[in-house]
Amino acid sequence: DTYGGMGRHGGGAFSGKDPTKVDRSACYFARYVAKNIVAAKLAKKCEVQVAYAIGVAQPMGVFVTTFGTGVVDDAQIAKAVREVFDFRPAAIIEALDLLRPIYRPTAAYGHFGRTEKTFTWERTDRAEELKDLVLGGKSAKAKNGKAAKAKNGKKTNGHAKATNGSRSFSSKGRRSGSLQASA
Repeated sequence: DTYGGMGRHGGGAFSGKDPTKVDRSACYFARYVAKNIVAAKLAKKCEVQVAYAIGVAQPMGVFVTTFGTGVVDDAQIAKAVREVFDFRPAAIIEALDLLRPIYRPTAAYGHFGRTEKTFTWERTDRAEELKDLVLGGKSAKAKNGKAAKAKNGKKTNGHAKATNGSRSFSSKGRRSGSLQASA
């Protein structure tokens, strides 16, 4: 599905999976989060990695790496990301409105870097909230008015340890590459 782009992903395909499968929805959401980090000018380039366990709604870990381009420590950005964004599958489906019949267009010209409004994961509508939390110290609230909570997994130098259920996506500038091996 991703045709060998720059972002790593766990190897799962998007096509043929409904939005309840994190192989697809969490990839889109990781892209959405990464684009908001870059739009907030917290980094010039970034990768968001999310690890899920089967049957557990909260991700086991949410990790951010900025490849040395971050204006603050990667761990600080990751902490803010977990506060601003809700990574539970049902919340992802709601946030990105993934129950619409939108998947046929992804079969031609790819899933990422598209400008059509159908591709909600390309929005940068949470950038200011993220920027305020990281640089302004304000308390961010998730869409439902409560801070999003996530269980933290183990990390090594801001990276998640490789797991079979790992999903990540990179964003560099406004139109970042596509997905490759750990989304």
